Amino acid sequence: MKIPRIMIAAPMSGCGKTTVACGLMQAFGSRGYRVAGAKCGPDYIDPMFHREVLGIDSQNLDLFFLRQEVMTRLFAEHAGRADVTVIEGVMGYYDGMALDSERASSYETAKALQAPVILTVNGKGAALSVLALLKGFLTFRKDHHIAGIILNRTSKAVYGRMKKMIEQGLWDMGYPVPVVGYVPEDPIFQIESRHLGLVVPGELRDLQEAFVKIGKVFEETMDLEAILRIAGAAGDLKITEGAQRAAKASPDGLRLAVARDLAFCFYYKDNLRLFEELGCELVPFSPLTDACLPDGISGLLLGGGYPEVYAKELSENVRLRREIKAKLEGGLPCHAECGGFLYLHESMEGVDGIDYEMAGFIEGSAVRKDRLVRFGYVEIEGDQDGAYLERGDTLKGHEFHYWDSSNNGDACIARKPGRDVAWDCIHMKGNTFAGFPHIHYYSNLLFARRFVDRMRKFRAVREKEGKYI
Repeated sequence: MKIPRIMIAAPMSGCGKTTVACGLMQAFGSRGYRVAGAKCGPDYIDPMFHREVLGIDSQNLDLFFLRQEVMTRLFAEHAGRADVTVIEGVMGYYDGMALDSERASSYETAKALQAPVILTVNGKGAALSVLALLKGFLTFRKDHHIAGIILNRTSKAVYGRMKKMIEQGLWDMGYPVPVVGYVPEDPIFQIESRHLGLVVPGELRDLQEAFVKIGKVFEETMDLEAILRIAGAAGDLKITEGAQRAAKASPDGLRLAVARDLAFCFYYKDNLRLFEELGCELVPFSPLTDACLPDGISGLLLGGGYPEVYAKELSENVRLRREIKAKLEGGLPCHAECGGFLYLHESMEGVDGIDYEMAGFIEGSAVRKDRLVRFGYVEIEGDQDGAYLERGDTLKGHEFHYWDSSNNGDACIARKPGRDVAWDCIHMKGNTFAGFPHIHYYSNLLFARRFVDRMRKFRAVREKEGKYI
């Protein structure tokens, strides 16, 4: 498949990847191009930012969760209709899961997708040293895929000379890589970093207006035509026949309720699409404002997000809390992760330090800690037989949370990949699977298939009893 694509990478975090990637998406979109976005790694925040602020559909690309051929197919399905896809890298270009590893790095993702890379480097306070840094990145791996350079924090007055010096120096070393633009020093590029990337409604319009301005600046400071040529020069993307996928099912009326509001907003796009491929209709609802669950549902997803920020509002929605507890006790299939897991506790501490009553399906309380409790990739192994995961079955996930639980569950064992670190996790209680890890279903499609099978059985029983909800 011919899919124009580029990756925006950097030598390390803090070099402006997000600003450059989002600014280019905005600039291309303003020109009328159909733009798709993507983010390397497991973080929900940037794809959500692409969708909500820029209005651009985005997905995660992660080679820890996915085999290469599966990630390639999912990317092709996501980006196939776009005129250009902008992929935002993660951390430093070669930085992977371990200090000395490039596994799941931006580089490994670019190599898997044969995506040309534009390296963003800071130009402020540097001159010839930038050339030395670039030489290191270009020589570190022969198949580096670096096809362009952008200078961050560089003035218009200096840019012309820097561009000439870098291009001539690289040419002399046998690396004819062009410099295709710069990001000037300007307060508009100082987008404030927030708690886990939280964007509240009042800020959305301000951010949208800021990126419209950034897109206009990039019209002046970026060689957009050259960047589009680099993206268009990407080779044909080869899709392997038989790449892992779910067997598509015809829609048969299975309705899956998905909590989607300011408190619950973390979902991998590919996970939701998978349920649709398996025959489910996704029905969004709000635990913040809806008085009851949607009609006729056979399953429930409670994703991650910011329930601690809205703990008071969630607690005050007593009717829905009680309905969710009753339905789960009655066997409604449910997957709750991280924030959704917190919501199912008897109580949760809000950001204001007050303990609030929650759904009460899981005994115990959720409280804030003064540091990250757990962070990073996890491999999860069933330690007992459950509805969706049996003993010895595995899943891959990711954790990032400042809250902890007095009852994390013991149905599974979580392990840090490549390290001798493990802990108990996950409640497998009836038809509910709940815990802190954010799960990617493509790491074990059987989990999702079993979930949908339980939905069908639940609906059949309810229809027989005349109690279909």
